[in-house]
Amino acid sequence: MAYLWLKAFHIIAMVAWMAGLFYLPRLMVYHRRTAVGGETSEIFKTMERRLLKAIMYPAMGLTWVFGLALIWVTDAAANPSLWLWVKLLGAVAMTAFHLWLAKFVKAFGEDERPRDEGFFRLINEVPTVLLIVIVIMAVVKPL
Repeated sequence: MAYLWLKAFHIIAMVAWMAGLFYLPRLMVYHRRTAVGGETSEIFKTMERRLLKAIMYPAMGLTWVFGLALIWVTDAAANPSLWLWVKLLGAVAMTAFHLWLAKFVKAFGEDERPRDEGFFRLINEVPTVLLIVIVIMAVVKPL
């Protein structure tokens, strides 16, 4: 029974984290269009900061906590399959992407305009690719 609760909370945390990872680069696309110091820019700064700190960081941490708890409860660490290693590598990449986005939030917060709109549109696809890999590894376990 503990396994099912851990799995449910892991999925809930992951969905919240993914929502932030999908939304934050989109906010940056629109923020990039605003004038430095303008009212709209200030609104975007607040939105980005709150999304990152109030939703994304806690959701990322809980995703990791519940995911590692699942590995412990199922004793998967005793004999890890290749699918688990690939899934963990995907989660590490997702975490690195999250932390990279946090640097952009900081730059926007300091009224810098890092990169152009096209760049933020492009990186908005990164979490989708990682999500596909992670979910296939967790559900289908092809390796």
